[in-house]
Amino acid sequence: MPRRMGRPGLMGTMARTAVIAGTATAVSGAVKKKGAQSAAQQQQAAAAQQQAAAAQQQEVADQAAATAVADVQAQQAAAAATAPPASEDRMAKIKELGEMKTQGLLTDEEFAAEKARILAG
Repeated sequence: MPRRMGRPGLMGTMARTAVIAGTATAVSGAVKKKGAQSAAQQQQAAAAQQQAAAAQQQEVADQAAATAVADVQAQQAAAAATAPPASEDRMAKIKELGEMKTQGLLTDEEFAAEKARILAG
């Protein structure tokens, strides 16, 4: 059978079209897959950054809270060091009340009420 010269026949054109379409489909699928992987990596990186930022914010908040607690404790220690002992102060007030009672300035009921108030407060 003699070989034909010139334009390809119908079968040749169909075969060439099939090869081109198959190649295009394969390339398109590979590009989509790579794009999906890239998007997933970007999402993972963003999530990791958010977690790191949240951890850093938590650490800063913890440090601030620890500093605040230390400041309050220091203030309480300073106040306790400068304030006279409460028991001595109460005893002095009760002695004064006892003297006032012996002088007749207070009744027994008034003395008992003031003594209870001093001991409670």
